[in-house]
Amino acid sequence: MMLETPSEQLNRQGNEYFSRGRYTEAYQCYARALECDRLSGDRHSLVATLGNLGNICAVSGRRELAQAYYQEVLELQKIQGDERGIGTTLANLGNLRADAGEWDSARAYYLEALDLMERTGDDTGKAVLFSDLGLVARETGEFDEALRFYEHSLALMRRTQNEGGMADAWRMIARTYMARGLYHEALASCRTGLAIAERMRDELRTGGTWYVMAECHERLGQLQEAAQLLEKVVRIDQTYRLPKLQENTRRLEALRSRLEAAQPADSIARNPHA
Repeated sequence: MMLETPSEQLNRQGNEYFSRGRYTEAYQCYARALECDRLSGDRHSLVATLGNLGNICAVSGRRELAQAYYQEVLELQKIQGDERGIGTTLANLGNLRADAGEWDSARAYYLEALDLMERTGDDTGKAVLFSDLGLVARETGEFDEALRFYEHSLALMRRTQNEGGMADAWRMIARTYMARGLYHEALASCRTGLAIAERMRDELRTGGTWYVMAECHERLGQLQEAAQLLEKVVRIDQTYRLPKLQENTRRLEALRSRLEAAQPADSIARNPHA
């Protein structure tokens, strides 16, 4: 059994922190791994570390720094002739543009990545990419196209036995129905995805689905159900120190206030002679 290099060990530790939402610690591990890779000159290891740094910067909102890391990865992959890797990096660059709301630019990156993934037979990458294209379509009002992309993603997630990806796809389908005002259809999609996430015991995906369900119930005027779900979301936010904790806590407090305000009126309606 080969021993891990210092860079591999640091990247593994960083990935563990990343998976628990501890982004500061993850970044520190990746940054130390990068120092090791620069000293060793190991290009393969350097690509992995730079990719991880790009990912951690992307999720923590440092898009310019993420762009720089991804661009360096892309240049190295071109030198190595790594078409599969190039496809993944192009998709990551598209994600940065999508995060900035630059939908046309995001779509261009995604379609370029899709061409490469088709050529290399990267079904795993395509499954995620179709979901990304679905997001672009949804955000630009192309709801039917968005659903088609998500269905393609779901089919590939099933083929590659990616249960987490299946749960994500159902949640994104639910968001698309919600954007069209089809709240009951959205809730049905959420329940399908929720069953998968709960079977996996994946609290983060479970919480993400509860969040969408809470919004559906709120829009249907079912404030009690919305508040109960959002309470669960806030508990997960607290457990994993997620960035939307304060926002979701304020939203929960607002829901509780609306419920309290509605309660006397409900009592009067039920007891007109009280």
